[in-house]
Formats: sequence, structure tokens, C-alpha cells
Amino acid sequence: MAHAAPHHDYHLVDPSPYPLVSSIAVTIMMVGAVAWMKGVFGLPEGTSWLFFAGLAGVLYSMAGWWWDVIKESRKGDHTPVVSIGLRYGMVLFIASEIMFFAAFFWMFFEMAVFNEARAHVPEIGNWADTASAWSTWPPRGVEVLDPWQLPLLNTVILLLSGTTVTWAHHALQVGDRAGARMGLIITVALGILFTAVQAYEYNHILHENLFFNDAAANSGLYGSIFFMATGFHGFHVLIGTIFLAVCLLRLMSGQFTPQKHFGFEAAAWYWHFVDVVWLFLFAFVYVVFG
Repeated sequence: MAHAAPHHDYHLVDPSPYPLVSSIAVTIMMVGAVAWMKGVFGLPEGTSWLFFAGLAGVLYSMAGWWWDVIKESRKGDHTPVVSIGLRYGMVLFIASEIMFFAAFFWMFFEMAVFNEARAHVPEIGNWADTASAWSTWPPRGVEVLDPWQLPLLNTVILLLSGTTVTWAHHALQVGDRAGARMGLIITVALGILFTAVQAYEYNHILHENLFFNDAAANSGLYGSIFFMATGFHGFHVLIGTIFLAVCLLRLMSGQFTPQKHFGFEAAAWYWHFVDVVWLFLFAFVYVVFG
């Protein structure tokens, strides 16, 4: 009876299998990734089924766990105190994502800035060839993309999507459900368009073999950093698009109100984070050091 009628503002969550299931699934997925790339525990290199089995478990856990959170919200369990905790959690999650991207920017700036410094080191013995090979970034012989074509198009797409998601959020706050729905539809469409343009860009890079030139010193490192930074951002765009699409479905089913819509607010925060990261990627990876 005490649990049925709590005398506090906190919500005691029901027992959930998802923390354990997701931990096991992530472990299987990571071991599967190693088996796929290098082979492990008797599994030969190229074994991919274990990775996808773990990935399926992760996706199942994500869907089930978030659906439980949605059900808690619909039951009224998200009191003002709980809502503050959810906001803190989302802020900390975005902060952890910022640190993740900071690591890749650090690596990129390390190679870009210090390569130029190496060019001024006195040339002693065989150091002349080494300094010459490392003195430019991108490395000599590596053909890079024109930033004012597809990268600029994707920049415009993401900036426009940032305005439409803000429009949708404001419309929901003032009770304009039609405007919120239209703004979300456009934002999701722009997210899909960004992913399509980036997929086309990657196909062009791989088809033309732009970044991996065996004759150019250090070209593999440049290509690896480029694909990791832009590819991981593209993955975030994909996740954000799914996040916003779920919010669109919830909006159309009447689950959001002007006073209660933190799910959509969190998605908007995440989308703006994705926008800002792309501006840094475009400015430094494509333009300044491109």
C-alpha cells in the first residue's frame, strides 16, 4: 500500500530486464566486431553473424527500455522532480558525446598542426625525407573533396533542419499541433536527405579512391580520421532522425501537450548538438584543413 500511494515526488521504477540484457548484448556485439575484423575465440576473421546478433540485442533493449519510459510518462510517473532528473541525464549524455567528438578533433588537429611544425625541424640524415612526407596535412598526393559542393549542401540541409525543429518545438509550446507536425515532418525529411547525400559522398570517395593513396605517406591515417569523424556524426544524424520520427508518431497520437513534451524537447536538444558538431566538421575537416 505504501508503494501504491507514495508520499514523495520520486518514481520508483519497476524491475526491468533491460540493464542486464543490454550489457550482455553490447558485450556480444563488441566481441563480434573483433571476430569480424581479426578473429577471436576460435572464430575466424570475417565472422560477422556474432556482431549482428549483438546488434539485434542492443536494438531490442533500446526499443524496449525507451518504450517503458514512454509508458511511465503516460501513467503520470514523471513528476516535476523526475523530469528534472531526466533533463540532467540528457545534458550529461550530450556532454559525454561532446567528449567523444573532442577526441577525434584532437587527433585531427594533432596531425594537422604538428605536421606543419615538423616541416621546420632541421634536416639531419634521412630526416629530410621523413619531414617532407609529414610536413603537409592533408598528406601530399591525397586528393580531397571540394568543400563547396556536397559538404556545403549538407551544411545547408542541417542548418535548415535546425530551424524547422525549432519551429516545431515553438508551435507545440503554443498549442499549434498542425505547425508542430509539419515542422517535424520537414525535419525528418531533411535528416533522411542528409544521410542520402553523405552516402553518395562516401560512395564517390571510395569509388575514386580519393583518400587512400598508397604512394602518399600517411594517407591511411588521414582517411581513417576523416571516415571516423564524419561517419560517426552521420550515425548520430541517423539516430536523431529516428528519435524525431518517434516523436512525430507520438505527436500524431496525441501524447504531447504544450506542458508535457520532454521527449520531443530532448530530441530537439540532440538535433541541435548534431548541427553544431557538423559546423565544426565542415569548418575544420573540409575547409580549413581540407
